[in-house]
Amino acid sequence: MIPYLMTWLALKTDRRAVTALEYGMIAALIAAVIVGTVATLGTQLENAFSTVSNAL
Repeated sequence: MIPYLMTWLALKTDRRAVTALEYGMIAALIAAVIVGTVATLGTQLENAFSTVSNAL
């Protein structure tokens, strides 16, 4: 029982994995926002260039 308890306490105090997971989730969220923004801006730019091209 003592080795099990010592292993459990060691895992409980080691928060590196949790921190790495949190950083990974934040990076994924930022990437999703960037992809969404670029897709929206790309569509708007395409429409703007088409309008200018048609006007010429």
